[in-house]
Amino acid sequence: MTAKTTVLAGARLLTPEGLKKGHVAFEGGAIVAVGNGSVPPGSEDLDGDFLFPGLVELHTDNLEKHLKPRPGLYWPEPGAAMEAHDAQLVSAGITTVLDSVCVGETVDQGRQVLLDLSLKALEESSGFLRADHRLHLRCEIGDPSMGDLFGRVCGHPLLAMVSVMDHTPGQRQWRDLESYRTYWESKAPVREIQAQIEGIARRRDMVAGAHVKLVSEFAAERGVPLASHDDTLPEHADEALGLGASISEFPTTLEAARKARELGLAVTMGAPNLVRGGSHSGNVPASRVAGEGLLSALSSDYVPSSLLSGAFILNRDCGLTFEESMRTVTEAPARMGRLADRGRIEPGLRADLVRVRVRNGRPSVGSVWVAGRQVF
Repeated sequence: MTAKTTVLAGARLLTPEGLKKGHVAFEGGAIVAVGNGSVPPGSEDLDGDFLFPGLVELHTDNLEKHLKPRPGLYWPEPGAAMEAHDAQLVSAGITTVLDSVCVGETVDQGRQVLLDLSLKALEESSGFLRADHRLHLRCEIGDPSMGDLFGRVCGHPLLAMVSVMDHTPGQRQWRDLESYRTYWESKAPVREIQAQIEGIARRRDMVAGAHVKLVSEFAAERGVPLASHDDTLPEHADEALGLGASISEFPTTLEAARKARELGLAVTMGAPNLVRGGSHSGNVPASRVAGEGLLSALSSDYVPSSLLSGAFILNRDCGLTFEESMRTVTEAPARMGRLADRGRIEPGLRADLVRVRVRNGRPSVGSVWVAGRQVF
């Protein structure tokens, strides 16, 4: 070992072969050795704690809470907001994150402002972030302005994933119009809500087809992973496959999740759904999707700490082995995001590592390394 080599020893390692006690050596940002024999001198003793690959997050809108901490209030320092978001992620063991930003919206709630602020936040914080941040563009196909917005941002050098979503009343997440009316009844008079529903549907019918074609063709040409959002009917999974999508993220029904897996699509569910014991919006429980063997990966969505907790719950409550559970937040999302250099503890891969100990039955992050640099 050279003087620049870091060795973490006495750990319970999650390796491609399973969980084993051993040590990891890394230098220059990459893992150079994984062993279970004699420990090299100068090693840091992890005292039996777990050592996992860094967690990989494909879809989080947690940044929005920092850019817009109150309704109608936008934080004047986007870079500082991004750095606070980044600190929250690494403290939760997340070393790779695709920040999901909305391109378009069905009702004006400031999403275009947030899109601009998110890109500005990335620019202002460049060089100061600890996790590896990339972009996930969530494209609202029913917004007439989506095409122009997408054309303006799709060339961003950090773009790593695109998804198509449809929040039109009567579609997918809002297929139950009564649920939609209930959601809006405290915000607008009944007459206005009905006019809103009709207007959104009318606009969607004019532009959705062209927007889906635009985004799916872009993803195919650029080799960027494409996801379908909130699949609700089995036909939605069929449509996703036809578009070239490889991921069904947050299917709202068990039937849609089953169809997606049957067609070979990866299925992502929200870790907050799992930690809370169910969906806050009445969708299928993530535990049920996992229990039927349909789950491919978890996403922290809006609560970074839920990703690691969710993985442990999969093992405790849903019948997955410990190794299978942890791969839903490491190896599986890395593969789904086409990030071949991370997600596993193997020589030659990035030294993205997370030290975890269990306290009172709950996992707690102790230390985090990103490309060999300790950031937490």
